Amino acid sequence: MKMKPSIICSVLILVLAGSAYSASRQFDKSEFAARRQKLMEMIPDGAIVILGALPPTGYNEFFQNNDFLYFSGVEIPSAMLIIDGKQKSSTLFFTISENAARNDGISLDLVRNAKDVTGIERVAPIEQFSSALSRLAGQGYVIYTSFKPEELSRECSAEKLGILQSGMTFNLWDGRLTRELQFVKNIRDRFPQASVKDCSPMIWDLRMIKSPAEIELLRKVGRIGVKAHLEMLRATRVGAPEYEMAAAFEYACKKENCRDVGYNVIISSAENHPYLHYYKHDRILEDGDFIVVDAGPNYAHYTVDISASYPANGKFTPRQREIYEACLAVQKACLEVYKPGITPQDVRAEVNELLKKRGHDLDKDLFKIRSMQGGVSHYVGMAVHDVGGGPSGPLRPGMVFACDIYAVFAKENLGVRVEDTVVITETGCENLTPGIPREIPEIEAFMKKK
Repeated sequence: MKMKPSIICSVLILVLAGSAYSASRQFDKSEFAARRQKLMEMIPDGAIVILGALPPTGYNEFFQNNDFLYFSGVEIPSAMLIIDGKQKSSTLFFTISENAARNDGISLDLVRNAKDVTGIERVAPIEQFSSALSRLAGQGYVIYTSFKPEELSRECSAEKLGILQSGMTFNLWDGRLTRELQFVKNIRDRFPQASVKDCSPMIWDLRMIKSPAEIELLRKVGRIGVKAHLEMLRATRVGAPEYEMAAAFEYACKKENCRDVGYNVIISSAENHPYLHYYKHDRILEDGDFIVVDAGPNYAHYTVDISASYPANGKFTPRQREIYEACLAVQKACLEVYKPGITPQDVRAEVNELLKKRGHDLDKDLFKIRSMQGGVSHYVGMAVHDVGGGPSGPLRPGMVFACDIYAVFAKENLGVRVEDTVVITETGCENLTPGIPREIPEIEAFMKKK
């Protein structure tokens, strides 16, 4: 039977609506329920209020903030979530028209049947949020909420707090509080009898340990990131603009249904090597340039952190080879040493022992650079610098972080970086971003291909 064009279009729109929603929810609703349950167990004396992200002020795509998404999977602007530790239930508050929802690609099934779709026990209009909060305060609940800024696309909470404080809160000509701290002030002003506490450490503790479902998703994000890095490597040649390399990476991510990149595509070469987050892409590659690229996709609100280093002309000089091989040796040793229970300090010690056994001269200045001494770097997950900073005590299964080894020699216009995202397993670790050519013969052979 032939279908009319209008019917085909309608069916396509419904399919796309469903796929747009599922792309933002890679997990079953039971995953979110388990996360909320863990949070409830931490707050038997009260309830946590999580603010949803506001609509964008310009013609930008709406991104839900990471904390709200982590506990609900819901991408609706201006929503609120209350997780009740006493009653062991949650309430989702939102109000959105079906037309507005479809403009943002939000599933109408979510709007119409939010309770069934999300598994959240109660759903109410946003207009009822104030009375619900007033009731909790009147019943002697401790009101928990995050005092730290929300994370949107390409944002990291701790870094964002510092920027907002210096540019806004502590600015003599501004003085505004962050949205989160203004919310805290409003609760204390309206309900002076209520105790208001910061729940960000609790949320960060939960997000620090990735579930099996999160790790499986991160494997997929890793595969996308590696594929995009290979496209960037293919775009590298003497005479190529750095912006072409960045465009190759972003295009490859978009082809894999990524909504964004996890952070600005970093390309450092020549005089820009000392600036580890340089992203202006304003150089034309020259013969003799050595390049550091650092980039990761944002797929389903998760990212990975990958860095690679290679010569623009495809051939390592002796000096480039010396530094690169040292970085790679440290990284390989780290991946052998990571395991549950080991501390970052012990990682460094064991890495040094491995390097000595393999004939490396650790008295060279190259190995005395802090970033060349092994250890662990920052957490990775929903943000590239994920909440909680980085491991400081014993490593635990489910921790995901960057193994980031680098060295910069500014006077030589030279820098090298080898970085992968790893997860601690029950017996050791797993590289979540395998597949980048790392050995020098592999890199040179890859770059010879047309």
